Amino acid sequence: VTAKMVFAGRITFKRDVKKGVSIMAAEKIKTSPDICSYVNQDDNKLYIEVSLPGVKKENIKLQMKDDSFFLAAPRDDIEYVTTQAFCCPMRSKEAQAQYENGLLKIEIPFKDTMEGAVEVKIN
Repeated sequence: VTAKMVFAGRITFKRDVKKGVSIMAAEKIKTSPDICSYVNQDDNKLYIEVSLPGVKKENIKLQMKDDSFFLAAPRDDIEYVTTQAFCCPMRSKEAQAQYENGLLKIEIPFKDTMEGAVEVKIN
């Protein structure tokens, strides 16, 4: 039987009640990455650059919807996490991302504001 205790939100102790032994394991500190976003009017896209120093590409989890995105990227001592909302509807299925030298670059085209609009019959 083990009991789990958290102190100061960071250190976890697991205690084997039968053996009376405590094991200490440090949890990763969660922090927001530095993010820069900008719009290019010429190609109608949103560009996002996320600084993730020390993170391996295979450890980056990026999920995107037409109105927001979620990112989690752990490294040895910390985990970068963020959720961001977009200003306008995006074409998330057409998003592209590249990661090199600790910088994640994301490119997302804007959705046409009239896309999916229906014609209303006027009587």
